[in-house]
Amino acid sequence: ICFSFCVATSDVLCIESERKALLKFKNDLVDPSNRLSSRVEGGDCCKWLSVVCHNTTGHINQLHLAAPLSVPQFDAPVDEWETYHPSKNNSTLRGKINSSLLELKHLSSLDLSNNNFGGNIPKFLGMLGGAIPHNLGNLSKLQYLDLGGNDLKPKSLQWVSGLSSLQYLDLNDADLRKATDWLKVTFEHPSLLELHLSACSLEDDPSPISVNSTKSLVVLNLSENNFSSVPMSIFGLHGLVSIDLSGNSLEGPILDYFRNISFLEVLDLSRNSLNSSTPNSLFSLNHLQFLNLSSNEIDQDISEILLSLSRCCLDCLESLAMAHNDLFGHLVDQLGHFKNLAHLSLTRNNISGRIPLSIGELSSLKFFDVSENQLNGTFPLCFGQLESLETLNLGFNLLEGVVSETHFSNLTRLTTLEASQNRLRFEPNSSWIPPFQCQIIKLSQWHLGPKFPDDISEAGNLGILPTWLLNLSTQFEYVNLSWNQLTGGISYLNVREIVDLRSNRFTGPLPRVFPTLQYLILSNNLFSGPLFELICNSLREGPMECLAIERNLLSGEIPDCWNHWRGLGYLNLENNNLTGKIPPSLGHLNLLVLNLRNNGMFGELPSTLQLSTSLIMLDLSDNHFSGSVPAWIGDKLLKLKILSLRSNNFDGHIPKKICQLQSLRILDLGHNNISGAIPKCFSNLSAMANKGNQNTYMFQWSSIIYNFFYLRALLVLKGRQDVYSTILGLVTSIFLSTNRLIGEIPKELGSLVELRSLNVSRNLLIGNIPDEIGNMKLMESLDLSMNQLTGEIPSSFSNLNFLNHFNVSCNNLTGQIPTSTQLQSFGNLSYMGNHLYGPPLTKNRSTNRTPTDVANNGSRSEGSNVNWLYVSIVLGFVMGFSGVVAPLFYIKSWRHAYYRKLDHIGRKLYMSLGYYG
Repeated sequence: ICFSFCVATSDVLCIESERKALLKFKNDLVDPSNRLSSRVEGGDCCKWLSVVCHNTTGHINQLHLAAPLSVPQFDAPVDEWETYHPSKNNSTLRGKINSSLLELKHLSSLDLSNNNFGGNIPKFLGMLGGAIPHNLGNLSKLQYLDLGGNDLKPKSLQWVSGLSSLQYLDLNDADLRKATDWLKVTFEHPSLLELHLSACSLEDDPSPISVNSTKSLVVLNLSENNFSSVPMSIFGLHGLVSIDLSGNSLEGPILDYFRNISFLEVLDLSRNSLNSSTPNSLFSLNHLQFLNLSSNEIDQDISEILLSLSRCCLDCLESLAMAHNDLFGHLVDQLGHFKNLAHLSLTRNNISGRIPLSIGELSSLKFFDVSENQLNGTFPLCFGQLESLETLNLGFNLLEGVVSETHFSNLTRLTTLEASQNRLRFEPNSSWIPPFQCQIIKLSQWHLGPKFPDDISEAGNLGILPTWLLNLSTQFEYVNLSWNQLTGGISYLNVREIVDLRSNRFTGPLPRVFPTLQYLILSNNLFSGPLFELICNSLREGPMECLAIERNLLSGEIPDCWNHWRGLGYLNLENNNLTGKIPPSLGHLNLLVLNLRNNGMFGELPSTLQLSTSLIMLDLSDNHFSGSVPAWIGDKLLKLKILSLRSNNFDGHIPKKICQLQSLRILDLGHNNISGAIPKCFSNLSAMANKGNQNTYMFQWSSIIYNFFYLRALLVLKGRQDVYSTILGLVTSIFLSTNRLIGEIPKELGSLVELRSLNVSRNLLIGNIPDEIGNMKLMESLDLSMNQLTGEIPSSFSNLNFLNHFNVSCNNLTGQIPTSTQLQSFGNLSYMGNHLYGPPLTKNRSTNRTPTDVANNGSRSEGSNVNWLYVSIVLGFVMGFSGVVAPLFYIKSWRHAYYRKLDHIGRKLYMSLGYYG
């Protein structure tokens, strides 16, 4: 049953009393978008938008006031989803629903869905109470009622019983936890045909009641609830044609009772936790057209399923979705016998073997997705016979061989082509013009150049951007040609939304882009030149969300013309040759991620950066920035999770405002000229102290049709520098090495019990190592070397059972090394230059107590000892200088002979090079 906005077309005038009732109804509503502006005094209500009158009597029988919302795609930006929500949407109606609607006695259809009435549904509909109001009978002719999307919280559904003519009821998104009579009222309703109770917080009934089903229900939607088992009363509804139980918490095997619903055409059990295999009873449903078992834990041979389905619904099955399961085995030839099959989704399983040639017989097939399996063999030529095919996804398999234009000869309706991460190479004719008008094309790690050697290496082969791609007249929505090592220049990208060309060898200046492009990923190429043309001269008709041009050869300054780039969330320009200062306009973008690492930029940080209050990652490391670390970083950038200012020229003290960054998980200020003490308030960095603040996936950027864009950070952990990406969200680190920090290590650091890495080496720290450091039991890397620390290694260090990098060398530590499994696993280098003894040190006690004293610039702590190695080196240098070099200065004949000899050798080299060159 489907209704939309309507305007009456007949010449009949509406009833005066009903017109007045509608005006009263309008006066109590808040209408921010003026959807109801046509309703004025004296007008014909039958011509008002959303009002439908009877053609002959003039009575109002339909009223459609649903908010005109289009559901965003699942990968849409957060702000688009927020706009879609009724509470944020300007087209939603609010306010009070006037009881004047009761005057519309001939009303048969009422649609108030997707508005924001909340709990303000009037009592005449019984939504706020359990009793049936006496005037509810005035709506006895109501057949269609849609109150979905209004966040209602009724205590009972008993009022539904009074709507004796009701055939369609939609209460989606209502909270029905207190309405325990929902099942009895709806299942026993004598005329109800279609019931939608999606996302209503329904749960298993602890004490099931007997329900005398009327068997009138045809469509039942109980998706997105909290059922752990299928309500048994459903199996008494023998007239059901469609059942949707997706997105619940169903567990265990699929029940046999579905065989009782013999007329079932649509069954959706996706997004549950169903396991085992599909029961034979499921394959007795001779009318089944749509079967969705995706996102479960079904462990079964796909060939068994296809054979069973071929025996029950060979001529009627139109859609089969079993993605995201544990299916195995091979696709069998019977797959090609489902003549009406239009949709097949088997992605993310363990299916192996070849794609059967019978697939070419599926003349109705529109959607085919077998990506992320273990299919091997070639790309079948029979795909070229599928004239109805619109989406083809073979990505992430083991397919190999040559693909030619014949494979696509009749695919005139193809809009999505995805076949990344295989072992295929494409060799079309150079003059080939594709027959399709693709909007999305993903051929990552294909071999797309015009000519290739016989051997296909893992790294791919070189080739220019294919001519056939440039010949396409269509405008793409999404292009992914990453990891292909394509070469050449690109002048213009005619793509509406997403371009991913990372990890190729494209050269020349940055291309011009289409004004609506949202994601531009050009990482790891050879693009060169300035940013000015792309940033300052591009026409924008919408926000670009992601600009990733790291690891290229860009040069010049970052231009100061970012004002028309509002909406940009991710900007990564690391590993280029950019110079100059950070432009002030960059701070007005309110970025989420800013990465300028490893360029040649300089100057102080602009104060406008403090306007970027949404920043979660700021990486300015390996540049020449100077000045003090701004206090506003801790005062304004409160969402920061990663702050890296390593290897710059920052000076001054660490501002105590940094301690306000409650979300900070990685702090890297190493290799600067920072002085002063380590702030004691570091103990306030709660993300490093509380387990509840961890989030494994918090650095996952944005999901773009199953392509995940992870943040990257170059970190010094465990004594070496590594790139962290997919596990970045698990890292917690403080790196303050190679500065001029003084004072003692604050004992307050010991409260950061979730910290994995602490490095304060190469500073001027003094005093004892705090016992509290031993409380950091998850510590994996601890470096306190090259300071002036004294005292013993605390015995509490025996608790650090996860250490795999440890260094306290070159201090003034004394005493015995504490005994533990980890501390004894490190070599002498971790302890050298102290007065320590005991395992793992192999020398005797007295020998290990005469190390280099860092405080005395490398001299021995016991002045009576002489290092004869150094003495012999000095003496050797003096003798060599005096015996060989000195005569050249003092004996003129030697000096002239020496220079003549050098001149002679130089002329011979020059003549030899000229002869062979």
